[in-house]
Amino acid sequence: MKFREWVKTVPKEITNDTIWNMQVYKYALFISDVAWQDISHLSKRKVLVSLCDQLYRATGSVSANLEEGYSKKSRLDRARFYEYSLGSARESRGWYFRARHSLPDKVFKSRSLLLTEIIKQLLHIVPTERQNKIKEHDISYSIDQHDTYSKTIESIKIDFQDPK
Repeated sequence: MKFREWVKTVPKEITNDTIWNMQVYKYALFISDVAWQDISHLSKRKVLVSLCDQLYRATGSVSANLEEGYSKKSRLDRARFYEYSLGSARESRGWYFRARHSLPDKVFKSRSLLLTEIIKQLLHIVPTERQNKIKEHDISYSIDQHDTYSKTIESIKIDFQDPK
């Protein structure tokens, strides 16, 4: 199923939620839906049952962590869950890579490209959420080096100046 066709099938309860405005969320839900189809195909081979479980958990976790993070009040909390989503997207791409021998090449490439796009978007979103939150204040440090005891022993004095 193509993304544009899939979007038309998503229930209004989901599309009316403000999280639907995030393109990465739409992609994340889409990858979990198409993964379901891929897993239905892959799970017919007994040797791939464990891989299918991992793939489904990882792809589902991408959107689940976006959902949980989007609902957090604090930017830092949101960023943390978006980082989890990023990790799950990378994990999903890795599971698709490991499954590539049992998937049509076109399917593997399309899933890999979609997950790479999700990763790129999350790599932009996470630092944006952290903006001005994890930053050291502008602090001035000065170092005075001098020889006090002998030529081989140096004493370093660091003066901390609090910017007020």
